[in-house]
Amino acid sequence: MKDFFEKSFEIFHEDWPLVTAGTLDNYNTMTIGWGGVGTLWRKPVVSIYVKPIRYTHSFLENNDYFTVSFFDKQYREELAFLGENSGKYINKVEKVGFEPVAVGESVTFKQAKTTLLCKKIYRQDLDISAIPDDVVDTYYTEEAPHTVFVGEVIEIIE
Repeated sequence: MKDFFEKSFEIFHEDWPLVTAGTLDNYNTMTIGWGGVGTLWRKPVVSIYVKPIRYTHSFLENNDYFTVSFFDKQYREELAFLGENSGKYINKVEKVGFEPVAVGESVTFKQAKTTLLCKKIYRQDLDISAIPDDVVDTYYTEEAPHTVFVGEVIEIIE
């Protein structure tokens, strides 16, 4: 059981999933390192954290569905590129050679080994006054704090 919990704590920080929102005609994706899976209101959920300055943030705000997609380690370089570059300025998905695929009312990629299709059920900006000072000093001296998006897991696609 300990292995199960340790792995669940690592799936975001170590595996670098992509969060994607929008439709095949208009979507954006980014690599995320902060998130979790669990239950809320008796529903299976995923929680992700995205800063408002990120281009993907507006897609999460303006769409009811999003995906969280996990990849094999062979895609580490592509995931790093997708996290370091903005889809606002370049077609970063085309640049790394990923193939977008429609799932439900969102988008994933043919290269993903597992995708969680999520319906957004909650969002909240983190309250900087409730965050420990050392965390504020590390992450929020120049930018607004993250927004947490909670999605009900509608489907797990493998």
